[in-house]
Amino acid sequence: MFKQCFATLLAASVISIAAPLASAQDNSSNSQQQSQPSQDMGRERHGRPDPAERTAHLTKKLNLTSDQQAKVLQILQSEQSQMQSAHQDSSTSQQDRHAKMMDIRKSTDAQIRAVLDSNQQKQWDEMQANREKRGENHQGPPPPQQ
Repeated sequence: MFKQCFATLLAASVISIAAPLASAQDNSSNSQQQSQPSQDMGRERHGRPDPAERTAHLTKKLNLTSDQQAKVLQILQSEQSQMQSAHQDSSTSQQDRHAKMMDIRKSTDAQIRAVLDSNQQKQWDEMQANREKRGENHQGPPPPQQ
């Protein structure tokens, strides 16, 4: 009788310990599978949202027309392609790549601004000023000029 109770208690203990571990393992593998696609869908690893997301964001902020949306999307896709090429160019120094990327960004901003009407341009300019302000807060003071 004692052996039977001990065996039952031992089996119950093993089940009570193993069940949460198996469940936790399932949950962690499910969450990894679910999080990987979401990382790649909207953003590159360390980059900006994809052109379609950015266009949708600008459409909401600036009330873009469908014609403007198509032009902005094309501009942002071109920027993405140029940025990837510049980022992967190992023949230039990191400083030169950074300068090239900044030029691409400025060109993209100017192209987008050219697509906008005067009211949208005012909003765009405010958005850019806020972006620069946030960037200064994150990057610290600019390097001293020589």
